[in-house]
Amino acid sequence: MPVSPVRYAPDVEQVQPDETETIRGLRRTFNHILETTASDYGHAVRSVHAKSHGILEGKLLIDDHLPSELAQGMFAKPGEHKVYMRLSTNAGDILPDAISLPRGLALKVLDVEGPRLPGAEGATQDFVMVNGPVFLVKTASQFHASLKLLARTTDRMEGAKVALSAALRGVNTALEAVGIESSTIQALGGAPNIDPLGETYYSVTPFRYGDYIAKFSLAPVATALRALTGNAIDATDRPNAIRETVQKEMGVIDGVWELRVQLCRDLDKQPIEDATALWDEADAPFQRVGLVMIPHQDSWAKERVQAVDEAMRFSVWTGLAAHQPLGNINRARRDAYRHSADFRARFNRCPIHEPA
Repeated sequence: MPVSPVRYAPDVEQVQPDETETIRGLRRTFNHILETTASDYGHAVRSVHAKSHGILEGKLLIDDHLPSELAQGMFAKPGEHKVYMRLSTNAGDILPDAISLPRGLALKVLDVEGPRLPGAEGATQDFVMVNGPVFLVKTASQFHASLKLLARTTDRMEGAKVALSAALRGVNTALEAVGIESSTIQALGGAPNIDPLGETYYSVTPFRYGDYIAKFSLAPVATALRALTGNAIDATDRPNAIRETVQKEMGVIDGVWELRVQLCRDLDKQPIEDATALWDEADAPFQRVGLVMIPHQDSWAKERVQAVDEAMRFSVWTGLAAHQPLGNINRARRDAYRHSADFRARFNRCPIHEPA
């Protein structure tokens, strides 16, 4: 018999005494990345996930007749919502695609009703995910330490990064052959250079889910998408190979993804403050709450790229109070995401806003 989900209470979070200083440090490091790339490009880009590979438009259909533990927050009632999807790579500078890094997917759901998180404008709910189920480091302070190392290489040694990425991919492949996965190697450029349309994406960090606590995932279910899972993209002498591949594929594919929820059922097995801990699906299975449907389209249409990639931001802190981000990584993201968006708006003289 399934274990009942853990009910949300404020004391599931454990704020550490050094978090305020860590957040200040993250802001300084992000600012270094933002200023460096803006100076190089003459245009401000995001401090993480700077390079987009596709901007898509579609709809989310929330399932009918969800059980009470899943009918929470924005999923409390069935319905249809317009969505925007952004596919990206996690670096804070615009790198050639021969440097293979983990993929990102951000989803913005429109016309979401309910009390908002503090500072969350509009009526939207954002989901920010990557193609791996766990975070690189356990705490925000460890994340800051690793980010400082990466910041030193921003806009430097591009040729060396390409060579290192190729070498690390070989190491990663060898480790996977014996059943070992290394998120560190992947984050440094050893991630498989695979098609983002076939990937499953995870929120990695936990969120309030109405009365409960959960992580989110988006998994491809359309046959045409599933056929792309694990497909390698040859980026040799093609700096924008991923974008070109996605554009060609989405010109003919009607994409369907399953939006899934993984409810926390044991705080020891599914901890809130450790983003490196895998929530075992045997103990806490993912359950479908809706479908994201993206019809075939030009994934790099000029008008949509301008409206979404330039004039919008994606943040885990944009949404409903019923889906409050939890844990120290999420708490650190709040100020950093806002600072990055505000910097882009000022530098590019392009207001960033939530869609009406």
